[in-house]
Amino acid sequence: MSSPNASTARPLNCGDLRAMREAGEKIACLTAYDASFAMIADEAGIDVVLVGDSLGMVLQGRGSTTAVTVDDVVYHSRCVAPMLKRAFLMADLPFLSYATLERALDASQRLMQEGGAKMVKLEGGQEQAAIVEYLSIRGVPVCAHLGLQPQFIHKMGAFKVQGKDAAQAEKMLSDARALVAAGADCLLLECIPSRLAAEIHAAVDVPVIGIGAGPAVDGQILVMHDILGISPMVRHGRTPRFVKSYLVEGRDIEGAFSAYVAEVKSGRYPAPEHSFGAP
Repeated sequence: MSSPNASTARPLNCGDLRAMREAGEKIACLTAYDASFAMIADEAGIDVVLVGDSLGMVLQGRGSTTAVTVDDVVYHSRCVAPMLKRAFLMADLPFLSYATLERALDASQRLMQEGGAKMVKLEGGQEQAAIVEYLSIRGVPVCAHLGLQPQFIHKMGAFKVQGKDAAQAEKMLSDARALVAAGADCLLLECIPSRLAAEIHAAVDVPVIGIGAGPAVDGQILVMHDILGISPMVRHGRTPRFVKSYLVEGRDIEGAFSAYVAEVKSGRYPAPEHSFGAP
């Protein structure tokens, strides 16, 4: 599937993302939180826009994502959704909003009906399989987030690469299989060794998106504020290894987004320096 101009294309859906995987076309994903940036992302050819709970860090100035609420994500999704003529809108289920089956369904209903999201994303391994199944059989598309899970920062203590030893890697592979079997329509892998990401990709039949997970996946996602060099982490000298700045060489914001899309589609991003090797 090619990436047509946003002004003439129909909106993408879950089936299109799966078709892109099957065709070997890379999926370019980016966060956005308001109408103006969403419009630019859509026009630049971004395939998937995520209204992420990362908004807690890049918009609200917090040290983690855990204070973000369903109301926050609904609000920003409502800002983004009307501007997307082609891009697929995914929204995060915030911390503890899916602690029970009923809460997960209530939060998902709000993100989709009020916010305009077409898919929700949750963090966690096979322990979330029952929630994924509960949502899936009720028509809610789900992306399952494995690897580094920012909502677990208070348990982890720090943002660090996951799946580095054999036991962790085997657990993550088992998690991926279980979540897809439960009905997950997509996986997102964050900060894991490239080799493990390749193994997970080979083990499932749904689109696999990476952030710090190497090139052997179906697509890439980055935080918009990171690629523009304006997030607190980047400004304070704590740029994650997988981040590349695209607001360089005199580019404007649309040029930065377009360059990112082009590099994802061609496979130039991520380069080895943006990935994590096997231990």
